[in-house]
Amino acid sequence: MLRFNDIADRALEVDPECDLELLQRAYVFSAKVHEGQERVSGEPYLVHPLEVAGILLELRLDSVTVAAGMLHDTIEDCVTSLEDVQRLFGDEVAFLVEGLTKISKVEYSSARARQAESFRKMLVAMSKDIRILLIKLADRLHNMRTLEYVPEDARRRIAQETLEIYAPLAHRLGIHWMQ
Repeated sequence: MLRFNDIADRALEVDPECDLELLQRAYVFSAKVHEGQERVSGEPYLVHPLEVAGILLELRLDSVTVAAGMLHDTIEDCVTSLEDVQRLFGDEVAFLVEGLTKISKVEYSSARARQAESFRKMLVAMSKDIRILLIKLADRLHNMRTLEYVPEDARRRIAQETLEIYAPLAHRLGIHWMQ
C-alpha cells in the first residue's frame, strides 16, 4: 500500500517544485472522508485514491491532477459537496473532481447502449480537460488490478467495458503500458 510519503517522494521526482502542501491536504481530507469505508477486498478505502495518485505520478502529471486523483470519489461516495472541494482545494481541483463525478453518473439502458465508440466520444465531449480522462483511466486501472474481489457477473461486465472503452482510450492517448 502506498503512503503519503511515497506519493510525496514520487511527486518531487516528477516536479521538484510541486505543491506538496496541496497533496498533503488532499491526502488528509480523503483519509478523513473515507474513514471507516472499505473496498470489496476488505482493505481501507483510502488505498484506492492513493493508488490512483501513484498511477497519475507514473504518468508524470502535475500536483493539481494528483490531488484531484486523491479526491476523485469524495463527492460521489462521501458526504462531501463540490463546494467543499472548491473551497478547500480551489477551482481547478474542483473542476477535475466534478468532471469525474459526471463521468461516473453516466448510465445505460441496455448492454447495446454501451457501444464503445459513442461512449468514447461522449467521454471526450464531457471532458473539457484531458486530465479528467487520465484520472478516470488511472481509476479504472487500479479497479482492474483489484477485480478478483468483485463478484463474477460484475467482473465480466467491468472487464468487457474496459476492453471496449478504456483500453482503446489509453491506446489512442499513447499510453500503451496502461492499455
